[in-house]
Amino acid sequence: MNWRRILKAFPTVVLVLDILIRIAAVVVVPRNRRPSSAMAWLMAIFVAPIPGSILFGLIGSTRLPQDRRDRQREINDLILENTKGLDNRADTVTQPPWFGTVVRLNRTLGSMPLIPGNTARLLPEYAESIAAMTAAVDAAERYVHVEFYIFTRDESTYLFFDALKRAHDRGVRVRVLYDHWATIRNPQGRVTRRWLRDSGIRFEEMLPFHPTKGMWRRPDLRNHRKIVVVDGNVAFTGSQNMIDPSYNKRGNMRRGLQWKDLMVRLDGPAAIGLNALFITDWYSETDELPTDTDADADAESPVDRPADSDTLECQVVPSGPGFDGENNLRLFNALVYGAQERLIIASPYFVPDDSMLYAITTAAERGVDVQLFACEVADQFMVYHAQRSYYETLLRSGVRIFLYEKPTVLHSKHFTVDDDVAVIGSSNMDMRSFSLNFEVSLMVRGAGFVEEVRRIEDDYRSRSHEVTLAAWLSRPAGLQVLDNVARLTAAVQ
Repeated sequence: MNWRRILKAFPTVVLVLDILIRIAAVVVVPRNRRPSSAMAWLMAIFVAPIPGSILFGLIGSTRLPQDRRDRQREINDLILENTKGLDNRADTVTQPPWFGTVVRLNRTLGSMPLIPGNTARLLPEYAESIAAMTAAVDAAERYVHVEFYIFTRDESTYLFFDALKRAHDRGVRVRVLYDHWATIRNPQGRVTRRWLRDSGIRFEEMLPFHPTKGMWRRPDLRNHRKIVVVDGNVAFTGSQNMIDPSYNKRGNMRRGLQWKDLMVRLDGPAAIGLNALFITDWYSETDELPTDTDADADAESPVDRPADSDTLECQVVPSGPGFDGENNLRLFNALVYGAQERLIIASPYFVPDDSMLYAITTAAERGVDVQLFACEVADQFMVYHAQRSYYETLLRSGVRIFLYEKPTVLHSKHFTVDDDVAVIGSSNMDMRSFSLNFEVSLMVRGAGFVEEVRRIEDDYRSRSHEVTLAAWLSRPAGLQVLDNVARLTAAVQ
């Protein structure tokens, strides 16, 4: 072997490979991708062609394997078939005047109908929320379905886990789903898995990544939903994981970080919508379609249930890479454009795409009182600085920004539109939640409910300091550069 000839030819080979990678990237990367994301990927590949192209091959696609997408379509068709007759509900809603079109949008994207006849209780305190879910499980008679992004048995959650064990031991069917990577990498994750096995509780890990076993997909796709359903008539959802508010991490404990969330207990027929979403995820992971919840279908039909002034209309909106469109982004944009007087947003990770940024700034510029609650401190370095890069644009358009006092991490994810509509769920307003994470949002129409959410927002405001444009522009130049660089990495989806 002539090593001298090989070494002499090596620079030429590298140059040719470099050119081919760049040409291929221009052809492949922009296809079916938003322009901001495509530009970020192209920049990464052009700066470092070989590492950039390898990274693109690993995490460049948000699509799930075909079989997973087929299962989602099967469930969607089943939901549509079993909820015929509810579509006309959107046509009977006259206030606010734009609401019916949003309901139809959600029905088209996520298949779930708008269902009247519900009541809801907000749970803004961490321990109170866990206690409420524990009590509901202790009252279960037929089944309990549990789904969390992070699910660990620790000093704050052991009462809930013990309630699951009691339910299982008395013959209640208990099923548990948790995100594989998010839970197992937590200090208490593996201990929790052993406890579930020892207790005999049926559980599955969502989106497991085992390429050696043929389970190949983009490794950072996550199931970020938080759902508890008891007997099909009581359900919980929101932003809170089933974990200690410190997330059991030494760095958080050292800094004194504590998470603050918002959950909602939902009583009524809309709980069946959250259960349908759980069943979708269970089917996707197990190929098993639970049939022991069929008794839910024998309950009073939601279409026949009276919608008096004391009850709420609710619509469950699922989103994630199993759907063809970005359901949550489309819903959020539609609601922002519908706002006429006031729009209040709480999102710990606020990294919007161009459409969301334009919708929010346009609302402020047309006179809507737009307020954003975010965190003074954060646990994710790059996301935190990427978020800050948007503040100048928001402030210049008239958006008021409130940063919740440290060391609390305001993890709540919700927003209110005028005095009519609220959305509570697991979805952040960032590109990860729009494109990569499985999320659940609950849209609620009811003035009383919105008023309760507003009281929580008032409490946030009392514990926050408002950011002014003058103060923001005077922050150190180094931080401004860091924020802008982080913004570029956030677009790589």
